[in-house]
Amino acid sequence: MAKNQTLVQFRVDSDLKNEVSEIYSALGMDLPTAFRMFMVRSKMVRGIPFETVLPENAVTRAEGLEAFEKLREQATDVPEMSLDEINAEIAEVRKNRRR
Repeated sequence: MAKNQTLVQFRVDSDLKNEVSEIYSALGMDLPTAFRMFMVRSKMVRGIPFETVLPENAVTRAEGLEAFEKLREQATDVPEMSLDEINAEIAEVRKNRRR
């Protein structure tokens, strides 16, 4: 580790910080380690270490949740099936595929 260390501080939305911290934790690292990795990689590529363009079809979180809720509403109209009925339907589709 470098001899001369400095403290880097910045403000970020607490929900964002918590969500990102959970992601890094699942990867086996803490937030400071992930940020150090970002900085080292930035130095290596002499820029931002990922593509920084807007996607053509960006979907907001609100739009995604709205679409999910619409699908959930549609699914409430689907009749309940027993496991035997589901297996019979699968077997019928497989049988028709072989023809």
